[in-house]
Amino acid sequence: QVQLVESGGGLVQAGGSLRLSCAASGRTFSSYHVGWFRQAPGKEREFVAAILWNGDRTFYTDSVKGRFTISRDNTKNTVYLQMNSLKPEDTANYYCAAALTTRAIDLRRAREYNYWGQGTQVTVSS
Repeated sequence: QVQLVESGGGLVQAGGSLRLSCAASGRTFSSYHVGWFRQAPGKEREFVAAILWNGDRTFYTDSVKGRFTISRDNTKNTVYLQMNSLKPEDTANYYCAAALTTRAIDLRRAREYNYWGQGTQVTVSS
């Protein structure tokens, strides 16, 4: 079992920054990959970023490359998503998710994840 709790969302103007946190508990944190997804009203959930269990590699969807940075602190059982140069189209509910493996898998696919947090809302005004 893994519990995930997101925080750090809010309302920000376009061009601003936010840092999301995903605090994990339960299974040993360094034994699984973590991803961030988002879902805007009326749209499907989409992959945003992911990081391997040991932090050695990160992955991003094209629309956030160069603006968002995912990182993890295995001593604090927390994954972060630093979001800079935010745009109105980044507005969504952001979820972190855990894929309970250290194997190489396609972390862009939501079906690879076993546990999900409740989400934190990010709203970017123009």
